[in-house]
Amino acid sequence: MNPNNSNFDSAKQIFLAFLENKQLRRTPERFAILEEIYSRTDHFDVDDLYISMKNKKYQVSRATVYNTLDLLVECDLVTKHQFGKNLAQYEKSFGSRQHDHLICLDCHKVEEFCDPRIQNIQTMVGSALKFDVMHHSLIFYGNCKKENCENKTV
Repeated sequence: MNPNNSNFDSAKQIFLAFLENKQLRRTPERFAILEEIYSRTDHFDVDDLYISMKNKKYQVSRATVYNTLDLLVECDLVTKHQFGKNLAQYEKSFGSRQHDHLICLDCHKVEEFCDPRIQNIQTMVGSALKFDVMHHSLIFYGNCKKENCENKTV
């Protein structure tokens, strides 16, 4: 594994402080899961993460993966998404830029994009409504026009 060292090191320190503050155990498995997540560049579900950990010979249970993901979401190191399917997807969040998502309804591919106009709209709406917007989530659903879309119906 080769996670971005500064982001991973910072995330590890945040997670360590979070666990200490909550008086939770600092197990090697929890930190291995964190490291695996911070070595990824994609969105993933619990099974993706669990299988990846097992393939790398980590002794983790599915329950440990679920529980650790819940803790990482709680301390804002991981973001949980529901992209319309009955399957939660996750992505690392510390050190990541604000972005939004396109979801292909055929192949379910998640594509990230960033448009500064969205940030401007967020600022304008917050100002107009006297609301301190902390973050937002914007998801566009549609059909990609790529020839190699895996599940495209002709």
